[in-house]
Amino acid sequence: MSELIAAHLRHQIVSGELRAGDTLPPENELLTHFAVSRPTLREAFRILEAESLLIVRRGNRGGAEVTVPDLSVAARHVGVLLQLSGTTIEDVHEARAVLEPAAARMLALRRTDQDLTDLRGCIENLRAATEEHTDPFVWFETGYVFHDLVVERAGNRTLAIEAGILREVITTHVAAAISRTSEEPQTLQAFRKTIRAYTRLVSLIEARDAPRAEEYWRKHMEVSARILLRDARAKMVVDLFD
Repeated sequence: MSELIAAHLRHQIVSGELRAGDTLPPENELLTHFAVSRPTLREAFRILEAESLLIVRRGNRGGAEVTVPDLSVAARHVGVLLQLSGTTIEDVHEARAVLEPAAARMLALRRTDQDLTDLRGCIENLRAATEEHTDPFVWFETGYVFHDLVVERAGNRTLAIEAGILREVITTHVAAAISRTSEEPQTLQAFRKTIRAYTRLVSLIEARDAPRAEEYWRKHMEVSARILLRDARAKMVVDLFD
């Protein structure tokens, strides 16, 4: 019965009938509505809490509040599956190198003027970050906005979610790689080359040159992977979650 109640509430959340921030009716009201015992209802809540769809606060002013899981939740579950499969960091990068170039091709075919404006805005933000900040982590986070935008604006939600999950899985490793090389002079030089690569991709997207946009972005990601994987080709994803 708890599974049925969880399924009912899950449907309401997924359909938008219940939205993030909404509070469910009081427990006693729900017990009457579903005609179940308190342990059964609380087990349903635990199921939805495990799925990051509810937060249950205890006490007089508590209650069950609807939440919407972000990609980090999915990334952790996927990360566990990748761990159990013995997946390496290199393998994850290879998957990203398949998805993102495909997104670049789709964006070149579908792009709007607003897409171009937003992509160029990302580039300007990265350029400003390299001039105003000395922290490579700031450069990294700013640069990744561009990658996310390419995938999000490609027009395929499934592709965007898959790429986002892989991005979350790989973020910890990339941060560690940047930490190891942050004092090296070539780190800033590499980010400046990245700005040029982003600018080139935008020009291909603007020209709606889908085949060249896809090929160019694939080569860029291959070069980036060689830099980031210098000492981690055999590292398993499990290392990201220690």
